[in-house]
Amino acid sequence: MQITHLRHQFHLHRRKVGLFGALFFVTFLSGMAQEKTFIFNKSGSDDQFLSYGFFLAAHNSSLRIKYSESFLDPLNTDASGVRSIMPVFSPGFALGFLVTARLHDQFNIMFTPKVAFYEHRTDLQLFADDANAPNGLGINTVPLMSEETLVEFPLLFKYKSERFNNTRMFFVGGLNGQIRTKNQEEADEDDVVLRGRDVALEMGMGFDLYFKYFKFSPEIRFSHGLMNLHRPGYSDERIDSSITDIRRKAITIYFNFQ
Repeated sequence: MQITHLRHQFHLHRRKVGLFGALFFVTFLSGMAQEKTFIFNKSGSDDQFLSYGFFLAAHNSSLRIKYSESFLDPLNTDASGVRSIMPVFSPGFALGFLVTARLHDQFNIMFTPKVAFYEHRTDLQLFADDANAPNGLGINTVPLMSEETLVEFPLLFKYKSERFNNTRMFFVGGLNGQIRTKNQEEADEDDVVLRGRDVALEMGMGFDLYFKYFKFSPEIRFSHGLMNLHRPGYSDERIDSSITDIRRKAITIYFNFQ
């Protein structure tokens, strides 16, 4: 009886010791977590009235066209064989500087001059006789390429959320003035001729990520050209007589360092 009682006591004590050990382990971890202080990075501080940085960007751009009333008109002999004119998104890149003026903790004005390299592709689809096609009618696609370098001057308004630890979300919007580097005489030799000056509406969003020595801000931005860039009488005649309006559009990913 005594031996059984003794074993029972050891069994109860073993359970108590295990429970006490588990509570001690949890308390120890909790204490360690409380002693470990969170590092609040002040790099790229938003308290300065003016701050500077740079950025790299990759974009996917295309032209937006509007057909003329003479498109697919049998009387339009210059474009009698044209089925469609299809601008295609093409990749490019840009780099520039970042100047930020602080109006409020959550409101900034940004000036981001940059140099951007664009490549525009337009697929001209033509009707063609093809014995293997239905009704003996096929389609030939003629790719038309043009390149241009733009100096751009975006002036943007930036709204930021309240900072949460080392992260902040933001929205940007504004206007972007664009000037082409090559002169109009050179541009007139392209298959699709564009004017050299434009103004674009830009909108986007991103995150401010604060690190020890800098602030990194990935961002995605959409750009829509506001001016008609079509230059009548200079593009390929099959295109020139089929459209009345050409505008730029682009989707750009920015990597801002400040």
